[in-house]
Amino acid sequence: MQKAILVTILLISSCEGVIAQDVAQGEKVFSRCKACHQVGEGAKNRAGPELNGIVGRQAGTAVGFAYSDAMKDSNLTWDEDTLAEFLRNPKQKVPGSKMASISLPQPQDIADVIAYLKQFDATEK
Repeated sequence: MQKAILVTILLISSCEGVIAQDVAQGEKVFSRCKACHQVGEGAKNRAGPELNGIVGRQAGTAVGFAYSDAMKDSNLTWDEDTLAEFLRNPKQKVPGSKMASISLPQPQDIADVIAYLKQFDATEK
């Protein structure tokens, strides 16, 4: 019995801070981003770059998009943690970025949008 309790405690403590990701909810949240960004087959740059293959991509490198010097010089690679920080507060993460001050303050919304974006790789064009 003590062993089962210890295992349960270890499992709970190892999951602390982990947020479940919901792709369908991420698609709904992404609707806030669609005025500037596209994703999926046929995605094109708009006021913001297309986001196919964003997870794992070097910041400031989407072909054909005119990035700010701040984004081009940021030396960021968009992994889940970096995206989460940026989506929480774009101007703080990359001062001088052209990204509008639209942010996603809720950690669950951020996790869901990232899960949605991860579905689209760079070959979706």
